[in-house]
Amino acid sequence: MQHLAVADRIATLTLDRPPANAINGAWVAAFHARLDELAARDDWNLLHVRSALRLFSAGADLKDMREQYGTPTGRAAFQVGVRAMQVLFQRLEDLPRPTLAEIGGHAMGGGFELALACTFRIAAHEIQLGLPEVRLGLLPGAGGTQRLTRLVGRALSERLILGAETVDGATAERLGLVQWSAPAAELAERAQAIARRLADLPPHAVAEARACIAAALDPAVDGYAREVQGGAALLETTETRALVARFLDRKG
Repeated sequence: MQHLAVADRIATLTLDRPPANAINGAWVAAFHARLDELAARDDWNLLHVRSALRLFSAGADLKDMREQYGTPTGRAAFQVGVRAMQVLFQRLEDLPRPTLAEIGGHAMGGGFELALACTFRIAAHEIQLGLPEVRLGLLPGAGGTQRLTRLVGRALSERLILGAETVDGATAERLGLVQWSAPAAELAERAQAIARRLADLPPHAVAEARACIAAALDPAVDGYAREVQGGAALLETTETRALVARFLDRKG
């Protein structure tokens, strides 16, 4: 369902559940297993999530929906499955190192919620993505209402979710849903270049900077104090002192 490979400090997780990378309980369990593998190793600085299929992910498994929506017990089971997706996507968001979603095919519903849980997103111009659940009388319950609103604000989140609107990759970049977009023919090369650049950055500095960015969104945390604390901690590391010394030497 997912294949994991690590090379050059990049962990690449390839989604491969034909035909549409539909999400079900087994898919969630397999994803957790891949994350368990990463937790046991320290040879990666970035997780690159991509798809081997024409679609990135079509979201929840339609077979499960057909089987479960007919009875109260089934509907309750479906909600348990949605909660399991929430837990997985939160684990993805909370990874100690950043993540990059390469969206080379349509990403709908839970598929786009997966991408929203990643730190970075790049999409092909030609693909469609969105959270169209309201069209079915549902809502994007695997974190979509929360992450999209935090990402782009209430007005745009309401436009996209309440209007069940999907957009192409180029529009998604313009609206701030993804950080980059590229023509489909160039996407893989562009995503790999971004992954290499990100993986080459000092992971301890990236971790401290991520913590400070998170503090900016937490009213209970003094973000400025967190910057001072994080900067002081970095200056105590041999890695930072060596990097700064080399920079100053070059500047003469």
